[in-house]
Amino acid sequence: QVQLVESGGGLVQPGGSLRLSCAASGVIFSIYNMAWYRQAPGKQRELVGTITRGGSTNYAAFVKGRFTISKDNAKNTVYLQMNSLKPEDTAVYYCNADVAGPTGRDDYWGQGTQVTVSS
Repeated sequence: QVQLVESGGGLVQPGGSLRLSCAASGVIFSIYNMAWYRQAPGKQRELVGTITRGGSTNYAAFVKGRFTISKDNAKNTVYLQMNSLKPEDTAVYYCNADVAGPTGRDDYWGQGTQVTVSS
């Protein structure tokens, strides 16, 4: 079974930075697209950005220029560097990955990590 574990969330002041990590573990043959989503209280989960197997990235308009997704293939880990944080970035951030394992290719989610932007 594949597991995704996020870390790095916390409380930060407006204008500050945080880096989230998401490590995939288990029996993994290959990781395809990975993505970060977020869900604020009372709102639907929304896509923050994606990174392909080849390393190409795409971002939602509301984070472009402020957030950067990267990955370390050797560690099966994807990162979300968040700069110039705003109070409206407050949400639970989730990692998502398209992974091939012994039972085939499937979609996995992490448990989420809370990010709170407040003075």
